[in-house]
Amino acid sequence: MGIMKIDAYNYIKERQVLWAKRRDIPLQGSKGDRGYPAFTLNLRRNLFEPLLSEVKCQFQNADGKELGEDKTPSKMQAVYSSSALVCNVFHYWKSHKDLTPIAHACHIPQSNIQSLDFEAKLHIYDNIDRRRFPRDPNIDVLLTYSKGQLKAIGIESKFAEAYSNRKHDGLRPEYIKMEELWTNIYETYTLAKRISPEDSQFQYLHAAQLIKHILGLNHAYGKNGFRLIYLWYNVPFDDGYKHHLELERFTEIVQRDGIAFQANTYQEILLNLAERQQQTHPKYIDYIVDRYL
Repeated sequence: MGIMKIDAYNYIKERQVLWAKRRDIPLQGSKGDRGYPAFTLNLRRNLFEPLLSEVKCQFQNADGKELGEDKTPSKMQAVYSSSALVCNVFHYWKSHKDLTPIAHACHIPQSNIQSLDFEAKLHIYDNIDRRRFPRDPNIDVLLTYSKGQLKAIGIESKFAEAYSNRKHDGLRPEYIKMEELWTNIYETYTLAKRISPEDSQFQYLHAAQLIKHILGLNHAYGKNGFRLIYLWYNVPFDDGYKHHLELERFTEIVQRDGIAFQANTYQEILLNLAERQQQTHPKYIDYIVDRYL
């Protein structure tokens, strides 16, 4: 057997495999008895706590098919799954009906939070032509607020996939042709045209996906009514630094349109949680620190 090349993607993947081994969690391949063993035997072993029925329905209704009932194992059973990571960090606070700690850790307003949902779908336009736009953007986490100018915060989460060799899709020309989508976000529109139909500008950042989230949030809540957070996992390789530089470039462009966009690393969020919540939520903190830091 050859020696695995430890690049950023495999670094994350292998750390998660080692976590499972430390916990005596059996692993299987992507096809069960075939493929590299990096999937838990059932979904429960890959999560800190079982999914609420409401959350399970949200994932089942999403386009990503993370639970993949017709496929064993599912995507979320991968120890390096981004959806498992986002559930392990955010689901706990939803199930405990206390969103203040996770909001504080994410540097977002903590008052008047109304709900936290996973895989939220937001239309980019009223009466959208489903032949041209068959699917709405699915954002990983959506927090809504009951009072004030801020109506919602969307969170897009990335783990190992940002460092894979898979090329990101660009923005389909249908988005560019629909000029009414871009009336108050001209700089973002200019960027969108540069990455349509192919994205040769960004290697790590899936800019087209973020732009679609901006369109959905902008339509639903207005430009001054939303914030978009990009939550990503940093790595001690050049890839981590290059990812950071792409984020800086994207942030500068969309902020020129007045879009409230911010980027945080998972490490920053988890350290913030650990510092403040160790005494009151020890089992949860021990789990996420041991697994993801």
